Parts: sequence; structure tokens; C-alpha cells
Amino acid sequence: MAKSNAPITEHLAYLLAQANREINRQLELRLSKEGVPVEQWRILKVLSDGDGHSMGELADAVLLNHPTLTKMIDRMVSDALVYRVQDPNDRRKVLMFISDRGKVLSKKLNSLAVDQEEHILESYGDKSTSELKRLLESLIDSSN
Repeated sequence: MAKSNAPITEHLAYLLAQANREINRQLELRLSKEGVPVEQWRILKVLSDGDGHSMGELADAVLLNHPTLTKMIDRMVSDALVYRVQDPNDRRKVLMFISDRGKVLSKKLNSLAVDQEEHILESYGDKSTSELKRLLESLIDSSN
């Protein structure tokens, strides 16, 4: 049975938030060499599949609320990294696609992200890192 008076720093939600903050901080340091926030890398990563994604799908995939995503997409459109196309099946919908320029940047950023993951693997080992991923995926799946 969990202690109800345990400090917040011992609660899973707190530990997950702290781990997320630290991993994002380290990744941000790597991505800042290209002048790109982590959120933009996530957007480019999702759009790299070549399929058009609605703003709703994109918001869910990159863990951003709609207003923040819209501002970021507007900036990325201005920087010619992504573009909008009206959904041919639903004229009320707009689909987002990655541009050629966005693909080039995405490749660079993915390389930096791989460096970050390799750093984590070196620090904790393949077995521990794989187990952590498996546990986190299981936690997410059990919540859905």
C-alpha cells in the first residue's frame, strides 16, 4: 500500500514529469544547434511519413494543444518547412505535409535525436533502456 503522506517527489506522475523535462532539456540543447525547438522536430518527424495529417491528428501525435500547434505551424509554413493542402475528401479539413526543405532539416534533427538516444543507451545500457521503454509503453496502453 502506498504511503499517503509520501513527498510529491516520490509519486510516479512527478517522476515522469521530471524525466520528461530532463530528456527534453538535453534534446533541446542538441537541437538548438539548428535553431529548432523540440516541438518542431516532433512535427517534422510525424509529417515525414508523407501522409497528410489533420491538425487534430498532429496535435495528438506531438502532444500539443491546438492553439500552440497552430502558432507553430504558421511559423513553419512561413519558414517553408511544411505546407497546407485542403483535404480532397472533406473540404472543411486541412492536411499538413512536410516540404522538401522540411525533409532536409528533419534528417539533420533526427541525427541529433539519435545521438541523444545513444547517450541514454550508453548511460543506462541497452537492457535497462529497452525495459524502461517497454514499461512506459505498457503504462500508456493500459491508460487507453
